[in-house]
Amino acid sequence: MLPMDGLRASQAGDYWRWLCRRYRRFRVTGRSMLPTLNPGTELLYNPHAYQQQAPAPGDIVIAQHPQQPDLPIVKRVELILPDGAIVLRGDNRAESSDSLAFGPVAPALILGRVICTFP
Repeated sequence: MLPMDGLRASQAGDYWRWLCRRYRRFRVTGRSMLPTLNPGTELLYNPHAYQQQAPAPGDIVIAQHPQQPDLPIVKRVELILPDGAIVLRGDNRAESSDSLAFGPVAPALILGRVICTFP
């Protein structure tokens, strides 16, 4: 039988591995989401969040930039249009490249919903 401390450490390790498979990490690099998210903030996002439901206004999401496919961005969902396209906005309007610059994005460009931040 394992000592209690060993069992807890083992369970914590199993839980961490499960989290790593279920969620993805993202580091904020720009200032477009200030004051909500600072540059350098680490996020966890759920890439499966929108398999069963659509994004909702107010959700903070990771999306593929529509004009730079290799550039993931973090933005807030502002509006869902009748055709399903999504309007994304940065909280720091003065320093954000968002749907005002590139237009609404297709739902397929949403990579996941941010679920938490950590230092």
